[in-house]
Amino acid sequence: MTTLISQDYINLEHEFGAHNYHPLPVVLKKGKGVFVWDVEGKKYYDFLSAYSAINQGHCHPKIVKALRKQAKKLTLTSRAFHNDCLGKYEKYTTQLLGYDKLLPMNSGAEGVESALKLCRRWAYEKKGIPENEAKIIVCDGNFHGRTITIVSMSTDPSSFKGFGPFTPGFIVIPYNDLNALKKALEEPNVAGFLVEPIQGEAGVFVPDAGYVKGAYDLCKKKNVLFIADEVQTGLARTGKMLACEHEDVHPDLLILGKALSGGMLPVSAVLANNDIMLCIKPGEHGSTFGGSPLACKVAIASLKVLVDEKLAENAEKMGALFREELKTYEKHHDMVETVRGKGLLNAIVIKPKNGKTAWDVCLALKNNGLLAKPTHDHIIRFAPPLVITEDQIMEAIDIIKETLDAFN
Repeated sequence: MTTLISQDYINLEHEFGAHNYHPLPVVLKKGKGVFVWDVEGKKYYDFLSAYSAINQGHCHPKIVKALRKQAKKLTLTSRAFHNDCLGKYEKYTTQLLGYDKLLPMNSGAEGVESALKLCRRWAYEKKGIPENEAKIIVCDGNFHGRTITIVSMSTDPSSFKGFGPFTPGFIVIPYNDLNALKKALEEPNVAGFLVEPIQGEAGVFVPDAGYVKGAYDLCKKKNVLFIADEVQTGLARTGKMLACEHEDVHPDLLILGKALSGGMLPVSAVLANNDIMLCIKPGEHGSTFGGSPLACKVAIASLKVLVDEKLAENAEKMGALFREELKTYEKHHDMVETVRGKGLLNAIVIKPKNGKTAWDVCLALKNNGLLAKPTHDHIIRFAPPLVITEDQIMEAIDIIKETLDAFN
């Protein structure tokens, strides 16, 4: 039997798969903790963590154990019947995060769509906005997913161009601008404000201190729901269980995904209190796979790993070390414009030099044993699994510095 090499696998994807991604030229076959290995056996630091879906590290044994144990018993019932896992998952998660109810879904985009539906239904039933007139405020630079409705609120042409007509009902304002939000809230029929506490796909754009709390307070004054998309920033990534906790904000609607399953399968959720969640009645929203026994057991195990292993605390400590080391280095390298982030969600803004861009830097990082991915052509996001140790973070920093030095 012929042994396939990396290029063979890449060729297969190119020939038989849709061309909707542009991955780095690496083919992975194994992962453990903070490391992944390609089909040739080369070992890499994973500094993307599947866009923060693998906060607990690759193939965490406790999550794998939960997955395997439940997979042998019962994987799916649909919501046509009850199962013996869903209620326990809902109880654990709502009590952990301080909400009355949880709505289980699969992907992050489904979580966002569910939150939008809840917000609109609440607007008509509780706030008294006329039917079909509800508006939801969003921010430029946002990334909430890729459904038709979600790209309708995007300001990134690569997300929305050529996919219209678009869903109405959104007001787009500048991110990190409380005055703009205050003005938009004067518009009639505003039901909600959907925001990322830190914009991940925009290049780890961390807003000014006080922005999230200020936005929340403005929403409260106008009886507008504060909707936090914590699909990427949540679940210990930024040094708190939720990024909103940095400013003591408890969102009216909380959207989670990615690390909710530790990278095992798609699991997302929307959390809210009864006043909002019970606006949707049986038959008005749902998902065949959402709340499956398998998803529930995996999600509980994933959350318990975050809590028991104190991964938020580790993210805070390791992230501070990462930024301190690279901010010192930034002053001595003319290709590094700035280093920014919170916890273990960080980015370096790259200034092109001699025709070399962030993509070229990521290719060089790959060759040196560290995987990261550019966003918006000039920004490299660095988000390793939260189980990373100090020795590992220092070794990774050395790789980053040595790689950048080669471009001087």
